[in-house]
Amino acid sequence: MLRRLSLLLALLLLASPALAQENDWKVGLARVKVTPDQPVFMAGYASRDRPFASVNDDLYAKALVLADEQGTRAALVTTDLIGLTADIADPIRRRIEEQTGIPATSIILSSSHTHTGPTLSLDPKPQENRTLADSERTVAYTKALQDKLVQVVADAAKQLQPARLSWGVGVVHFVMNRREFAGERGIILGVNPRGQADRSVPVLRIDGEDGNPRAVVFGAASHNTTLGPRDYEISGDYAGHAQRQIEAELPGVQAMFILGCAGDANPYPRGTHEIATQHGKELATEVLRVAKEKEKLAPVRGQLRTAWGQATLPLATPPSRDELEKQAADRGGTGPWIAQQMLARLDRGEKLPTEFTCPLAVWQLGDDLTLAALSGEVVVDYVRLLEDALGQGRLWIAAYCHDVYGYLPSARVLEQGGYETRGLYAGGIGVFKPEAESALVRAVTDLAAKAGRPRGKE
Repeated sequence: MLRRLSLLLALLLLASPALAQENDWKVGLARVKVTPDQPVFMAGYASRDRPFASVNDDLYAKALVLADEQGTRAALVTTDLIGLTADIADPIRRRIEEQTGIPATSIILSSSHTHTGPTLSLDPKPQENRTLADSERTVAYTKALQDKLVQVVADAAKQLQPARLSWGVGVVHFVMNRREFAGERGIILGVNPRGQADRSVPVLRIDGEDGNPRAVVFGAASHNTTLGPRDYEISGDYAGHAQRQIEAELPGVQAMFILGCAGDANPYPRGTHEIATQHGKELATEVLRVAKEKEKLAPVRGQLRTAWGQATLPLATPPSRDELEKQAADRGGTGPWIAQQMLARLDRGEKLPTEFTCPLAVWQLGDDLTLAALSGEVVVDYVRLLEDALGQGRLWIAAYCHDVYGYLPSARVLEQGGYETRGLYAGGIGVFKPEAESALVRAVTDLAAKAGRPRGKE
C-alpha cells in the first residue's frame, strides 16, 4: 500500500508541473531601523536650514534574499531613504558579496525617495549653510547606514526557508503628474491631471510552506513628497505609512516598498502628515486587496536569472563660459545651480563630461515575472517605452535603484522643458541629450534578453 501511494504521488507530480514547482523558491527576510539618532540635516528640499527636529515615524531598511532550486541567489534591499548614490551603494554591494557570496551584480538597493529622511553623504567638507559638525554627523550616519545594509542582507541570507511566490497588479489614484503648463511661466512643479502617470501597484506575495504570507513586496510611482520643505519631522511619508499598515493587518509579514518611474509625479493632494497617512492607507488597502485575492494571483515559478549592466547616456554640449556666467547670475529655477556647478569644475581645471554611465539590473523569475530595476529619477515615459520594447505582460519597472544620480528625462520632456530636465546632480554635472532615451531603452532590452525574458511576453 505504501509503495502504491508513493507511486501515485510521483505520477501526480509528473502530471502537474505547477504542483511540482510550488516550493522551488527559498526566501530569507530581515529588517533594521535606520532612523537617525543625531541631529542631521534632512534630504530632498534645499531650502531647509537646520537639522530635523523630531521623529514622526521610524525609517527602515528591509532585505529579501531569494534563491531558486539550483541555489542561485539574489538580494533586494528596500530603504525609507532619499536614494543611494553610487559612491555609497557600490561599496555596500561589494561588501555584501564578500560576506554572503551573493554576487554584487545580483543585489538591488532601492529607495523610497522620501523627502523627510536624512541627507546621505560621505563628503566631510561643509556644504552650503552647514557647519563642519553637521557634515561630520551626516558622514557618520551614512557610514553606519552602510554597515547596517550589509548586515541586514547577511541576516536575511541566514534565514532561507521554502517559499511560494505569486503576483498581481492593483491601482491607486493619488499619483499625479506634476508638470503643470503655466503659460508664460513655462512648465512648473504643480498639478497636471491630464498628464501621464503610472498608477499601477505591482504586488508580489511570498508565502511560507503553510500557505500563509511571509512578505509582501509592492510598488507605486509617485515621489514621497506629501510633506514639504517646512516639515522637520523624520517620516517615511506615504510609503512608510503603507508598509506599517500592511504589517499591522498581516502580523509577522514584512512589507517592502519599491518606487517606480516617479520622476515627474507627486502625490495629490499634499501638505500634511494626515494626508500622507491617508495616501498610505489608500496604497495599503489596495495592496492588501490584491494580495488577499490569492486565487487571482499569478504563480511565479522557475529559475532565477539576473543580468547587470550599464547604459552610456550622452550629455548635451555645455554652453560657453560667458553663457554659463550669465546663467549662474540668473534667479530661480535649476539653471543657475547647474551653471554654478559647471563653472566650479572648469575653475578646478576639470573637463565637463560628454556622457554618463548609469547602472541597470534585470531579474527574470522563470517565465512568469521580469523586474527591471533602473537607476536615477526616471520619468513616466519610460514605462511605455519599455513596455513597447519588452512586451507589457508580467513586467515590473522600478527606478531609484543602484545610483540616484539625478533626473533621467525622456526626449519629449527635454523638448518641453521644465524641472525634470535638470539632469545630473550627483556623480557629475550635465544635462542629457534626447538620444539618452533610446540608449537607455536599448540597454534594458539587451539585459532583458540576457536574463532570458521571453520575447513578446504578454
